[in-house]
Amino acid sequence: MPSSTMQMLAFVLALLGVLGATVATLLPNWKVSADVGSNIMTAISQMQGLWMDCTWYSTGVFSCTLKYSVLALPAYLQTARTTMVLSCMLATLGLCLAALGLKCTHWGGSHRSKGHTAIAAGACFVIAGVLCLVPASWFTNEVITTFLDSKVPQSSKYEPGGAVYVAFVSAGFFLAGGVIFCLSCPRRRNGPLDSGSSHPDKLLRQQQEQIANDRDKQKQRREQQSQTEPQEHHHKEKTAHQEKLQVDGLQPDQPKPEKPQPEQEQQYYSPSRNRVQDVKAVYSLQDYV
Repeated sequence: MPSSTMQMLAFVLALLGVLGATVATLLPNWKVSADVGSNIMTAISQMQGLWMDCTWYSTGVFSCTLKYSVLALPAYLQTARTTMVLSCMLATLGLCLAALGLKCTHWGGSHRSKGHTAIAAGACFVIAGVLCLVPASWFTNEVITTFLDSKVPQSSKYEPGGAVYVAFVSAGFFLAGGVIFCLSCPRRRNGPLDSGSSHPDKLLRQQQEQIANDRDKQKQRREQQSQTEPQEHHHKEKTAHQEKLQVDGLQPDQPKPEKPQPEQEQQYYSPSRNRVQDVKAVYSLQDYV
């Protein structure tokens, strides 16, 4: 999508086009005659427009006459009237849509809806430019053809006036602005179309939600760490105890070996054989006496 600066430039061009088309539609100098008569009351300049014919006399008198009859007008003049009015109306509608489709505005919805609105505005400007270009070209062609016709008297020959040039320039502004707005079409990239909103409040709300989600994740991580720390501490103590037992030469989880008994205690006799009694125990106390 083009930058906001390009869209603002297109909006300004379209606005100038609307003003130029409106002025060109109302101006009476679509074709001008510069014949100068010898009489002081002879008109020195005659102008014809879409709605009126004006005459400028050498005495400073300026008079205009409206064209009331529509059916009495030639075809190119009727077409010029209709197309210029439609061009102004369609361009005004395009300005309203363009105001909603600008990226720098806070209204108009999401980026996707703004792009569609900008495309609609660009289409209106392009059509308005074509509608403004057609009557200007046709009118100019008729004036030049009549001027080059040798059968037409010199007093009835005209040349294109300033309103025709204003219409051409306005058509160029319309086409330039319309092309720039039509380039605002949202393109599909690697991911889905951007449907986020450019409204600052919505962006702020999204940022706050993201910050809250990050805080929740950090809190969950801390809880998991607090639960795993006692287990890790117990495991470390158990490991240290096992290492200490290994250093002492004892295996963990094994009973201590019993002390070896004396050899006399370990000597056993057969059941069938009487044990040798102690000699002192055989004799009694009387024998000693």
